[in-house]
Amino acid sequence: MRVAGLLLAAGAGRRLGTPKGLLTVDGEPLVVRGVRLLAAGGCSPLAVTVGAAAEEVAAAVGGVGGVGAERPAGSFPEGTVPTRVIRVADWAEGMGASLRAGLAALTADAVAGVAGVVVALVDQPLVSPALIRRLIDAAHTDPDGPDGRPQPAAAPQPAALVASYAGQPRTPVLLRREVWPDVARLARGDVGARAWLRANPDRVLQVPCDDVGSPDDIDTPADLIRLKDARRLQPGPDL
Repeated sequence: MRVAGLLLAAGAGRRLGTPKGLLTVDGEPLVVRGVRLLAAGGCSPLAVTVGAAAEEVAAAVGGVGGVGAERPAGSFPEGTVPTRVIRVADWAEGMGASLRAGLAALTADAVAGVAGVVVALVDQPLVSPALIRRLIDAAHTDPDGPDGRPQPAAAPQPAALVASYAGQPRTPVLLRREVWPDVARLARGDVGARAWLRANPDRVLQVPCDDVGSPDDIDTPADLIRLKDARRLQPGPDL
C-alpha cells in the first residue's frame, strides 16, 4: 500500500511570535523535522502546506532535497522523496484550509498507486517514524493469507486510522483516498479531519502509539521550553 505524507505547516503561531515550522528543536526547524519524519516513516510523495511566512518556511523545506513547488511527481531527482510545497492562500482561516489545500494538491497529482495519506502536524516533534510505520502497517491488509489462499470475507477496512495515546485519539491520522473529498468538505475553520472522524466512528480505527511517540504539541513559549527540557531526559525519535 503506497501512502503519501501531508505536513500541515501553514499557521502563524501567533502565541509564539513566529510560524511553528520555523521553530527549532535539536538544531533544526520543525518543518524540516516533519518532512524527514514522514519520509523515514515510509510516506511518498510528500506535500507541505505553507501560509504565514510562506517563503521562509518553503526555503527551509527546500534544504531537505527532492523539493519542488510546481514539479510534476515524476520529475524529482532519483533517490529523493518527491516533496511539494503547497501555498495556502486562505491559511488564516485555520487548519481546515490547510488540509483542504493539501488534499486537493495530492488529488490533482494523481500519483499512481497512492491509496492513502498520513496527515501530520508540524508542531508535534515527538512523533517518530516508527509511529508513522505503525499506522501504515495497520492499514495494510492482504486479501490472501500466508499460504496464498483467499481468506473468508472480513469486516470492511477502516477508512481512517488514528494514532491514540492513553486511549485517546490524536494525530497523526491516515486517511484512505476514497474519503479525501468528504474529509475536505467538512474541514472548516480550525477543524481539520476531526469533523469527519467524529461523524464516522464506525469507519475509524484507533492505533495505540504510546510506545512510539507523544502527542505533545507546541502552542506557547512555555510549551517549547517544556518540550526541550523533556527531551534532555528521554531518547529522541529515531530520525
